[in-house]
Amino acid sequence: MKRIFISTGEVSGDLQGSLLVTALYQNAQKQGIEIEVVALGGVKMAAAGAKLLGDTTGIGSMGIVEHFAFMGPTFKLQSKARQYLQENPPDAIILIDYMGPNMFIGKFVKQTFPEIPVFYYIAPQQWVYAASDNDTKKIVNFTDRLFAVFPFEASFYAEKGANVKFVGHPLVDRMATCPTRSDARATLGITDEEIAIALIPASRWQELKYLMPAIFEAAQKLQTVLPNVRFWVPLSREEYRDSIQTAIGQYQLQAKLISDQPDAVLAAADLAITKCGTVSLELGLLSVPHLVIYKFNKVTAWIARNILRVTFPFISPVNLAEMKPIVAELIQEEANADRIVAESLALLQNVDRRNKMLADYAEMRTAFGPPGVCDRVANEILLLL
Repeated sequence: MKRIFISTGEVSGDLQGSLLVTALYQNAQKQGIEIEVVALGGVKMAAAGAKLLGDTTGIGSMGIVEHFAFMGPTFKLQSKARQYLQENPPDAIILIDYMGPNMFIGKFVKQTFPEIPVFYYIAPQQWVYAASDNDTKKIVNFTDRLFAVFPFEASFYAEKGANVKFVGHPLVDRMATCPTRSDARATLGITDEEIAIALIPASRWQELKYLMPAIFEAAQKLQTVLPNVRFWVPLSREEYRDSIQTAIGQYQLQAKLISDQPDAVLAAADLAITKCGTVSLELGLLSVPHLVIYKFNKVTAWIARNILRVTFPFISPVNLAEMKPIVAELIQEEANADRIVAESLALLQNVDRRNKMLADYAEMRTAFGPPGVCDRVANEILLLL
């Protein structure tokens, strides 16, 4: 039996990991290879067949100050992972995004078990930010094979000396299984006369604090000028239910919280107002017009701007795919209710702007290449085993 250890974090990593775990088991069975997948991940990966060493979906954060609350749980899981790997050396390591913890695991494995191949799938976005070149070198040094999901990611890491292959984005496959717009609207009971807006405020605790108020205040204003609008909120984590449901009541929104059919909410929407993350790419692949917002703790924002001098061209994966402004990004001070309302009304009422966005989505989809991403990655890993 071949044992594969996968490490990822947050809700999006759990989703990507689950798709890969499924592909690994399916392709291993076809090839007559017996495998076991042990992972740091979440419930989706466990449902796909991985044996969870720890759940990392609830300890993710973005930002300096924001990370402080999760340092203890993160270090505890890192220690648990190191002990497990020492006692049960796997036949391969697969790292998915989750930069800080995965750099720790990657360096530890390469130093302790240099013969174990380390694969990085969906690498840290060093190619986006004016990030430390030293960190990039470390990633290249401990990674035996890097599977890039963005074209610019592949060229960046290749220039830095990585053994890299562009494989396309796995969401191209996943979103193809989503319901059609008409089926999704029928499932949710949305009439032709209603404007359905998806509100996607959070997959991390910090986003409930920094993003949800601005998104819900904007929704409150939108329903005063659009009497036929209804809001739909897909629930990313059960722990957020009470906070989101309470906020819906406080802002008196004509909104429904959906936990069992999140894909239907995205597919049915006329517009989405979303936090930054994988969901933006899901919306783009479903051809749903949307805008992206993000806010950090003010201290984090000040340090990033004035000390670290962090710069980035875009934050949305839709924009990063083509390196051009396909969807609007409202960051920090711009992520306020008035700006969100203005951008939302423009997308709902300006036909030319919607059509331009839809055309750009089509180009983006083409750039990701043919379907079968997870199968291609799984087969390469199995071949190298």
